[in-house]
Amino acid sequence: MDVSGADTDGHEFKNAEEMWMEQVGNPTKRTQWYREGLGYWQGLDASVDGVLGGYGYVNDTDIMGSEVFLKSILAERFPFAGKDRPLVALDCGSGIGRVTKNLLIRYFNEVDLVEPVSHFLEAARQSLAPESNGASDIHKPANFFCVPLQEFTPDAGRYDVIWVQWCIGHLTDDDFISFFRRAKLGLKAGGIFILKENIAKSGFILDKEDRSITRSDVYYKDLFHHCGLYAYKSRDQTGFPQELFPVKMYALTTEAPNRISRTKREQTKPLNVQIRTRMNWKHGASRFSCMQGNATAAAIYPKPLSRWHLKALCIT
Repeated sequence: MDVSGADTDGHEFKNAEEMWMEQVGNPTKRTQWYREGLGYWQGLDASVDGVLGGYGYVNDTDIMGSEVFLKSILAERFPFAGKDRPLVALDCGSGIGRVTKNLLIRYFNEVDLVEPVSHFLEAARQSLAPESNGASDIHKPANFFCVPLQEFTPDAGRYDVIWVQWCIGHLTDDDFISFFRRAKLGLKAGGIFILKENIAKSGFILDKEDRSITRSDVYYKDLFHHCGLYAYKSRDQTGFPQELFPVKMYALTTEAPNRISRTKREQTKPLNVQIRTRMNWKHGASRFSCMQGNATAAAIYPKPLSRWHLKALCIT
């Protein structure tokens, strides 16, 4: 990726390739990258405040923003979901099950969780237990996978939605692309990814403490292209403190969006006309009114006007 960036010590990089070569340029460095990143989270409390880096109070705002985005996706992509089509989601980087418990479990019949930090996942298991969460037989957690994303491969064709939030920054670009290419096979027909992440204003910022990278919108879109993913829609998270990174949500599909040519749009667009006539209109008079004498009528005529029509009408 040909964008410049910097790390949290102020060291600048000409491009992402230079940074990745320095950080993970050989197998030993790559192993160290993931070991130190995992170690950072293993040292934090299994609590909302712990997984949100001391900003636990943004939890409600985060969930509300995510819910608005998710509901719009479900209404458009899965309008007939219900008992005849159970919905299944995967919560990637699930942590203590915060997103599953507060959001996903209410909209999906089953939710699987994947998280590499064992004490986070155990907290999620306890929090989502029926006696703790009131989960029902039709809305429940199903599987708990203690696996890092760079090593995880979902079951083929299982998921309607794969939710990835505040975790993909720990993956290198190569592992980012590899993960999404594998995960695409885990989607059902018509399934979709939802990615929610911090966004750098430009380029990237490398956090040397937790071994993660904050990418810009341009950076992400370049990676989506390499993954074979297409932006279905996106939305900015609002209501967060100014000192935090901007946060953006992306809905990503595996199929290219349908595009209607300008010519076709113009042909199918209804024609708004003012019609002035001196005759008692009979033929094809539906959808507008005419009367004998000098009359002006507004019409929305859905078909192209023929030469015969043009002889009878004076369009003003």
